[in-house]
Amino acid sequence: MNQNSGSDPDFALDLDAPIGKTHAMDIRLIGDLAVVKNGQSLPLPNSRKTRALLAYLILNPGPHRRERICEIFWQVPDDPRGSLRWSLSKLRSLVDEDQVKRIVADRDSVAFEPNGAAIDIFSLRAALAGGVAALVNGRLEQLATLASQGLLLGADLSGQPDFDQFLSREREAFRVLRRELLCELIRRHRDTPADAVRWLQELVDIEPYSLQAHVALIETLIKAGRKPDAERQLKTSLSVLSEIDGIDLAALRYAAAGKPPASTSGAPLSSERADEQPLDQQVRFCKAADGTKIAYATVGTGPPLIKTANWLNHLDFDWESPVWRHVFRGLANGRSLIRYDARGNGLSDWNVEDFSLERQVSDLEAVVETVGLDRFPLLGLSQGCAISVEFAARYPDKVTKLILIGGYARGWNRSGSADIVRQTEAMITLVAIGWGRDNPAFRQMFTTMFMPDAPPENQTWFNELQRMTTTPKNAARLLRALGDVDLTARLADVRAPTLVLHARDDMRVPFNAGRELAGGIPGARFVSLDSKNHIVPDTDPVWPVMLKEINDFLAE
Repeated sequence: MNQNSGSDPDFALDLDAPIGKTHAMDIRLIGDLAVVKNGQSLPLPNSRKTRALLAYLILNPGPHRRERICEIFWQVPDDPRGSLRWSLSKLRSLVDEDQVKRIVADRDSVAFEPNGAAIDIFSLRAALAGGVAALVNGRLEQLATLASQGLLLGADLSGQPDFDQFLSREREAFRVLRRELLCELIRRHRDTPADAVRWLQELVDIEPYSLQAHVALIETLIKAGRKPDAERQLKTSLSVLSEIDGIDLAALRYAAAGKPPASTSGAPLSSERADEQPLDQQVRFCKAADGTKIAYATVGTGPPLIKTANWLNHLDFDWESPVWRHVFRGLANGRSLIRYDARGNGLSDWNVEDFSLERQVSDLEAVVETVGLDRFPLLGLSQGCAISVEFAARYPDKVTKLILIGGYARGWNRSGSADIVRQTEAMITLVAIGWGRDNPAFRQMFTTMFMPDAPPENQTWFNELQRMTTTPKNAARLLRALGDVDLTARLADVRAPTLVLHARDDMRVPFNAGRELAGGIPGARFVSLDSKNHIVPDTDPVWPVMLKEINDFLAE
């Protein structure tokens, strides 16, 4: 989700009016694309690609290389540059004015500049900058109603996979924003179930596989005196959730009977658990040495802990997912946790070519410099361990302690195993060909390797997190770049006290890789975990053991 805003943050309460106060031009991306000048809707170009190009340029502050735009929108025509020129001429006539240029292009690049235009999605994000809890009820309901229209309806393009990935990512970010609004409204209407039903119904629409949301809706219908509606919802919920293996459908029947079990009754609908204090992360951006924009987030208070990026992070989606939230909340307890999305995924720039270890270390360097920390402990998970080791060896005066979980010093191409090389080459081919498809089977292969013993909800989330976090091309490039990592000669240069943890039956990174890490770092302490999971769910008995080891080590 881009953080750019080209609009005025003042709002009108009239939902029929643009979200901002009156402007000479309003561009609406929420719902159907619309361009409104002096209160009158302008006719849009007939070309779907031209309309999609406008949305892409607005949501991605440029400039963008013409070659890249042609790759995204015109993979087939003989003259993609000619098609681009034609589309830009149509957009100029739509959004440019006598003294105001909004389509800015030269021989090599293209960009959109708001120049006074109000853009509804940016205004909506500006309204939420202070958090949903700060909004009065009327404004909160107004924004939730606006968000219910969805983002860029009808903007899909067939046969353009790069644009499809972009649009899916933006819509998912918008869904997360909408979910935040709905959860706050549901929280405020806990004592008025008749009012809460509407917002719970919308939540179930956007979270169709959330048992918690279905249970809460059925329970609230009962409390509102709408038992027939609750029984109808029970049938619908059973039909939808029966598709998920291992889910506790009995919880739905208990809710419909007005007797939800203790494990689900009153469960919060936000990502916070009942026994957790609310934590609000702050997302900001910095630039790496090659100009790549890197997104980073800070959360919590206390001494700092920096976590390096690992396989396909997304600061927003990870924060609310059952895959990662227990990890990040555990690490942020009593600390200031700083984490970031590496190049090519999450909220950081996707349009990058270089995924080498050197570039990934430069991402970490940029975050450290921007945050302004002189000394701090560093934590790496999986591929993040290699980044952490190189950084610790390069900056011994900065890293006070080093924690490595499920890591390795040598990538798959340097492992010395022909079987691992063949297996990974096959995986890269599958990623490049099939990962972007709606069928999750291609991604399930990775999910099974990362968390074979995780609950079905976690596996479903991880399947989708991978799809929404980057493009198939970037995922394949990243996998290939990781294969060439070899830090065996650098391990002895690490001076920080080091804790290495590794699952004994890890299906993603072999146990011996963790032993090699610990054996090469002077004085490193090695802890084996009795688990198969590379990413440890909160249901795994080793999770509290792992967290205690980390906390005790940092407290020493």
